[in-house]
Amino acid sequence: MIYADNAATTRMSDTAISTMTSVMKEMYGNPSSLYSLGQEAKEIIEKAREDVASVIGAEPREIIFTSGGSEADNQAIRIGAEIGKKNGKKHIISTAFEHHAVLHTLKRLEAEGFEVTLLDVHENGIVRPEEVEAAIRDDTCLVTIMFANNEIGTIQPIREIGAVCREKKVLFHTDAVQAIGHVPVNVVDDNIDMLSSSAHKYHGPKGVGFLYVKKGIRITNLIEGGAQEQGRRAGTENVPGIAAMAAAIKEASEHMEENAKVMTAMRDKLIEGLSRIPHSALNGDATRRLPGNVNFCFEGIEGESLLLLLDDKGIAASSGSACTSGSLDPSHVLLAIGRVHDVAHGSLRLTVGEDITEEQIDYIIKSVKEVVEYLRSFSPVWRDLCSGKAQFIL
Repeated sequence: MIYADNAATTRMSDTAISTMTSVMKEMYGNPSSLYSLGQEAKEIIEKAREDVASVIGAEPREIIFTSGGSEADNQAIRIGAEIGKKNGKKHIISTAFEHHAVLHTLKRLEAEGFEVTLLDVHENGIVRPEEVEAAIRDDTCLVTIMFANNEIGTIQPIREIGAVCREKKVLFHTDAVQAIGHVPVNVVDDNIDMLSSSAHKYHGPKGVGFLYVKKGIRITNLIEGGAQEQGRRAGTENVPGIAAMAAAIKEASEHMEENAKVMTAMRDKLIEGLSRIPHSALNGDATRRLPGNVNFCFEGIEGESLLLLLDDKGIAASSGSACTSGSLDPSHVLLAIGRVHDVAHGSLRLTVGEDITEEQIDYIIKSVKEVVEYLRSFSPVWRDLCSGKAQFIL
């Protein structure tokens, strides 16, 4: 099997696995306990907090461990909303192509009386800092814009957006779930007030992540019930998961430059090969994107059939976010960048890892071309396009 769905989840690294199993076997005490076994577990958590913080340029006390990116997104947005509410500010700015962990939380806040502005991301999938600045009002309490998109991989001008927010004295949160471990992130240099991350996107375990909150920001708890995480997130800590996440993020950070070089070369080779398929189009900016992300639309086919036939050929891919894989609706991300429904339905996301080979890339290109041609051979939509009854869009 050629695994090309790393945006959905990554294989745990050997380092993360060995760290996790070791802690499971030997450091199984409750970190809230006073005896030595519990205190040893607590020491593991605090060392992990230091390691995670160092990767993003934060202080250890600014890191809150969570169950993953979705929880971190929810808590960050709730923090911004609660601070805004207390100051009489109930306007939030985001974009139309955020992860649903952000969009659904914003929808809930709208029901609670907040006003939400969703910015356009344009055809290239890039948010414009000047449009963020123009959207900020006197009652704006939070701007939340993802660092890199989970479907089309476009990397946003986060540092510039953060600078705008800093100048306007508005809190800035970024969902960096897809970015951490793959591109440089520094919360100080990038003017970030809050940041979300999830371990399973950089070869760590599922079910663990973290939220960075800049010191001085009043934290609103999402989960109540105990004094864990300095009273900021109740629940007995997932010590093995936290330790494995720290090992994974440290390893990913140390090898980021060399891994990005490999993945970018393979990404560009894949883009060049798939671009030769007639009536296809790359989604998002060609260069300002994550090293391993390739997202295409193919006119005249359905993405679900494409995925199933690629699976038969030993290729694991997706049509978009794994969190919405059961939906029959076209990707909200593709609609946000201007793809029409019929074209958005024929999408394919390939996200390769650092272990991909040129031979595997060649096989993916060959297989996608064969499957697209096969699906088009009996597609009534494709027949209408070729006969002139319908107009080609791509």
